[in-house]
Order: sequence, then C-alpha cells, then structure tokens
Amino acid sequence: MRRSPRPWAALALCGLALLTTLPAGALAATAPLDDATVEARLRQVATELRCLVCQNQTIADSQSGLAQDLRDEARALIRRGASDDEVRHYMTERYGDFVLYRPPVKPTTWLLWAAPALLAAAGAVLLALTLRRRARLPADAFEPDPDLSETSS
Repeated sequence: MRRSPRPWAALALCGLALLTTLPAGALAATAPLDDATVEARLRQVATELRCLVCQNQTIADSQSGLAQDLRDEARALIRRGASDDEVRHYMTERYGDFVLYRPPVKPTTWLLWAAPALLAAAGAVLLALTLRRRARLPADAFEPDPDLSETSS
C-alpha cells in the first residue's frame, strides 16, 4: 500500500513559508536609517550611555532588547530636536547616573574617581615600607641557612 506524498509536500511547504518569514523579523527590529545626521548623532550619544543589562557595553554596542529600546528612545528625542545634552539628561533622569559611561564628578562619586589614585598611593607606601625594612636587615639574612640546606644521604 502506497501512501500519498501530499502530507510531506504540505509539511515542506509550511516549513519553507516559515523560513522565508525569518529575515522579515530581523529587518523589522531595526529602525530605518532615513536620516544620516540623526544616526550620526545617535551613534555619538549611544557611545556615552551604558547598557543597563550588559553593564560593560554601551547601548551602541549592545544587542540586548533594552539597549535597542534606549537607542529608539534616543533616536526619537533627536528627531524631535533634542540636543545631545538633553538626551543624556533625559536618560539620567530616568535611569540615574549609572546609565552614563563616564559618571559626573560630584560628592556621591568622589570615591569612584579617587579610588585608583588612592590604591596606587597605598601600593607605593607599602612598597617603600617593605624596601626600607629589607634594607635594615643584615647581609647574612639573605644567605641560605646551612642547617636547612643539608640533605640527608
């Protein structure tokens, strides 16, 4: 008894229809690049804003959904005539200073900005103290201990 090829043909046709719709979804996710100046300004602002999901990427580099939403919001603000500073201000009002890749210097961030210098100074002081203590040791302190260097035969 021979089966009809119709079910397989219908299944193949459905699979082909699904495969042809995949690229359309990818194109719909990106906004059209209709204005080069808007996109250039968006790229500049997006490199200064942190992705809140990835945290170590800018929204220009991140592929997360939130980064796409933030880029779309910034693009809309730029199209409405907002300056780059106004876009950054809008984002910080909404998400806080953490959204800025370079947070401002203010009392709440002084430790953040001063920490590298403080750690370097502490390391230099520790090195100086260690070298000073080592210089005070007698020369024979660096000789091998004969009791420890004997090997049992």
